[in-house]
Amino acid sequence: MRILHFFKTYFPDSWGGTQSFIYQLAEGTAKRGHTVDVLFLSRELPSRPQTLGNHTIHPVRLTFELASTGFSIAAFKRFRGLVRQADIIHYHFPWPFMDVVHFATRASTPSVVTYHSDVVRQRYALKVYRPLKNRFLASVDRIVATSPNYLATSRVLQQFASKTRVIPIGIDRSLYPSPSDAALDRWRSLVGDRFFLFVGMLRYYKGLHILLDAVKSTNLAIVIVGAGPIEQQLREQALRLNLSNVIFLGELSEEDKVALLTLCLAVVFPSHLRSEAFGISLLEGAMFEKPMISSEIGTGTTYVNIHGETGLVVPPSDPHALRSAMTYLVEHPAEAKRMGQNARLRYEELFTADIMVSKYLDLYEEMLGDSRTE
Repeated sequence: MRILHFFKTYFPDSWGGTQSFIYQLAEGTAKRGHTVDVLFLSRELPSRPQTLGNHTIHPVRLTFELASTGFSIAAFKRFRGLVRQADIIHYHFPWPFMDVVHFATRASTPSVVTYHSDVVRQRYALKVYRPLKNRFLASVDRIVATSPNYLATSRVLQQFASKTRVIPIGIDRSLYPSPSDAALDRWRSLVGDRFFLFVGMLRYYKGLHILLDAVKSTNLAIVIVGAGPIEQQLREQALRLNLSNVIFLGELSEEDKVALLTLCLAVVFPSHLRSEAFGISLLEGAMFEKPMISSEIGTGTTYVNIHGETGLVVPPSDPHALRSAMTYLVEHPAEAKRMGQNARLRYEELFTADIMVSKYLDLYEEMLGDSRTE
């Protein structure tokens, strides 16, 4: 089987939750003997196929951006050529340009879209985009929600519930490096081993401004790994609040990230808007046996993190509740350890890459079976 993924950005040009998901799925299906291509837009990479792990990436030049949506003239021709070879097209929503390419090229290959998030922030643009969005979602053969929570709370997905399946995101421990003793010792000397760790892109919906307010005038240690459009704004807030207990580390290597996941007391994930549909960083915390703190926003974050079992769940945009949750874990180390152990068990039961890959391959086969009987 040959599978074509299409998304606006990808490794190594950029990183984030959706890119990590595509990578995990691409590697997992490729290791089972399938051919996987990933087409995406790039500012930096040359427009030629390249090998990444066990799959092939196809960067095409980004032509321009409009309302945070990337467009590429070259993408139409490259997509059309790759579709001719593909058995399955796997789209990743939302990205309006993807919808345009789908219709402009008259793609008829069996298609599935993983629905990563509702369109939340761009309310005025959504009014213009809604007819195209609905037509696109109606035209694909299957839609995948990444958690039952998101399917139940998304008005858009409810319109297409009959063809929507739930396949949670999974991750593969073997794709993460093991940190050396030297790396662990270096980070332990720099940040200790009783800190709360955030890993992710620094975006408006991540709720990091709430986290900074929560640890004001406390001794709660916070380590923030990642970069993004609001990084400077967050650094200025930390200076304003005189937060000597917060460390911004920017982007780090995978080994350094794993070292910090190994050392931290817990993973904190304060995302407060539905743009945060799942939270791969939570999965990483669970995989490394860490308790988690997240907010109840009606999405997959509360499917990964079960309150009182694998961590604590607090109301969104509530710094006092967030502070209380962190303080509880500090003051109850036995409970924190129990939650971390439960988080690891839940990861093994529901969220391994092997489980995810098997479910997607079953779905692909189902779609191909349908296309043969038409």
